[in-house]
Amino acid sequence: MELLDGRLAAQAIKDKLKLKVAGLKAEGRKTPHLAAVLIGNDGGSELYVASKVKTCAEIGYRSSLIRLEETITENRLLQVVEELNNDIDVDGILVQLPLPRHISEGKVIDAIHPSKDVDGFHPINVGRMVQGLPTFVSATPHGIMLLLEQYKIETRGKHAVVIGRSNIVGRPISILLNANTKPGNCTVTVCHSQTQNLRDICLQADIIVAALGKPEFVDASMVKPGAVVIDVGTTRVPDASKKSGFAVKGDVKFDEVAPLCSYITPVPGGVGPMTIAALMKNTFSACEERNGN
Repeated sequence: MELLDGRLAAQAIKDKLKLKVAGLKAEGRKTPHLAAVLIGNDGGSELYVASKVKTCAEIGYRSSLIRLEETITENRLLQVVEELNNDIDVDGILVQLPLPRHISEGKVIDAIHPSKDVDGFHPINVGRMVQGLPTFVSATPHGIMLLLEQYKIETRGKHAVVIGRSNIVGRPISILLNANTKPGNCTVTVCHSQTQNLRDICLQADIIVAALGKPEFVDASMVKPGAVVIDVGTTRVPDASKKSGFAVKGDVKFDEVAPLCSYITPVPGGVGPMTIAALMKNTFSACEERNGN
């Protein structure tokens, strides 16, 4: 069993981007600028955004953090997005999800200009991904593909089972794994809450992507020897032995499943760092396209 170390793979990507940014600076050209919008003070969202801002600084990007009250109206948030769309210095916009209940995520995502949608959620970018056209791919699925590429994992002709069908992870990763690319060319089965014989389907999988948000759902009885297991889950569960009072668990029962696998991602330290690395790659591409670098 080998660990798919997301921290290591993400660092390699960040180091390459750092060199590229240094090159742009040396030539007096524009460097990438990411604007993050954070509504309210949800602990998880605060953590994610802080990590993104820190990574921007590490690579040499500019970043702006726009903090807004939880009580902000939908119209005002849409105005903020429009201001960022019109700001020629901003290359990428991300609005941290989830949003307060009174605001439509769909409307906000649609409002971000596709050329600045580095999260890859805009329907135009999703449509381009489905058609296999160049676009911004949603950061977590993109990060998973980069991880498979970094570790040179053979995917061609393999049976991949994706557990979960969210628009953020499950659906896009199923499309990317199925695409005529490298990595890619998998036969993909997407499973969800209504799937029958889930265990039997998982036992046929060469690659399992667990993205359902249920801690330790995938156990040893669902994994065949030699499988590659990608754990996308990050759920906080109470743990009195931890200083913070909680532990972060993935969707896979790691201790049980790991001995069976050829490769497996840890939680934390697997898919999470790759998501941020993918977002940074998208932001660099956005800057390149907008400024002809």
